[in-house]
Amino acid sequence: MSPGILGKKIGMTQMFREDGQAVPVTLLKAGPCMVVQRKTPTSDGYDAVQLGLVEFIKPARINKPLTGHQKKAGVDGARFLRELRLRPGDDDLKPGDKVLVDQFKPTDKVDVIGVSKGRGFAGVVKRHHFRGGGGSHGSMFHRAPGSIGASSFPSRVVPGMRMGGHMGDDRVTVRNLEVIEVDAEDNVLIVKGAVPGPNGGYVVVRRAKR
Repeated sequence: MSPGILGKKIGMTQMFREDGQAVPVTLLKAGPCMVVQRKTPTSDGYDAVQLGLVEFIKPARINKPLTGHQKKAGVDGARFLRELRLRPGDDDLKPGDKVLVDQFKPTDKVDVIGVSKGRGFAGVVKRHHFRGGGGSHGSMFHRAPGSIGASSFPSRVVPGMRMGGHMGDDRVTVRNLEVIEVDAEDNVLIVKGAVPGPNGGYVVVRRAKR
C-alpha cells in the first residue's frame, strides 16, 4: 500500500447510490505512477517516495536533467513528480515500482491536493466577501476597502491586512473525500465532492491524515 497516487482531474458529474440518493462526484485519472526516487532517514533525514505520473507525451517536453533523473530508476515519460511521506504500515517501495489505482477501494477516505483556478486581480468584495457601501444617494464608497490602518500609530499597514490582490492559483487541500468507485481498467478514481483546479489539472491523492 502506497501513501497516495498522482493524477489529473477529468471533471464532475453525479452518481446514484443503491437507495436512489444522488451524489456529486469528481472523476480523476489516477496513475499509472512509478517510484522515481526513495528517500530514507539515513541519506535524506526523512522517509518518503517520489512518484512520477507516467504519461504518453513527447520526450522533448521533458527537460534533460529530469530525463536523466528518471533514467536512474528506469522510468520514462513522467513530467509531473511529487513527493509523499511514508507512514507506518506503508509498503517499502523501491525505485521502478508501479503504483496503480487498484490500491484504493470504495469507502476509503482521501485528501486531494491541487492548484485552484486563477481569478486574476480581484477587489475586497469578491476576494474577501466584504459587504461594500451604499449603492446610491451620492455614495462614493461602493466597493472600496475602507480604512487600512491608523495614521499616528502605528503609521503603517499591519501585515495580513485584507486588501485587493491576486485571487486563486493557490495550493488547496480538500480533506476526507470518500472514494465512491474505482475503475482499475481505465485508471479512474471517483471521489465524492469537488476537487480544486480546472479539468485537466494535476492533483495529488493521498490517504487521509485525519
